[in-house]
Amino acid sequence: MDDTDGALIAKLRENARASTAALARSLGLSRTTVQSRLERLERSGVIAGYTVRLSEAFERSLIHAYVMLTVAPKQAVSVIAAARRMPEVRRLQSVSGGFDLIALAAAPSVRDMDRLIDALGALEGVERTMSSIVLSTKIER
Repeated sequence: MDDTDGALIAKLRENARASTAALARSLGLSRTTVQSRLERLERSGVIAGYTVRLSEAFERSLIHAYVMLTVAPKQAVSVIAAARRMPEVRRLQSVSGGFDLIALAAAPSVRDMDRLIDALGALEGVERTMSSIVLSTKIER
């Protein structure tokens, strides 16, 4: 991957739906060059897919929380599978320390977040949870 690939990826992060022609214009490259670079980045696994990015206004309207979970021995696989079926769980990470997993969750209201946290805590294999509601974001990159 070179600087041009990095610039292409940066443009895709701004707008993953940008056309090849628009990407080419913004980077000062030919459409064919951009298309071949995209294909190579996809083939090599650098680009694994394209996604939807929600508007900042919509994201700000949601309640966000980090939910730390302690999982019973040998229950992580089933807990992860159950959490995967919860669309409000945006990210689930395995961590070291006092907890086994941390979920980043988003819900439209405090009531919905309360239900989600209860649902995570009620999953078979979850021994304990601790939650932190996000009050504001100071840095986002």
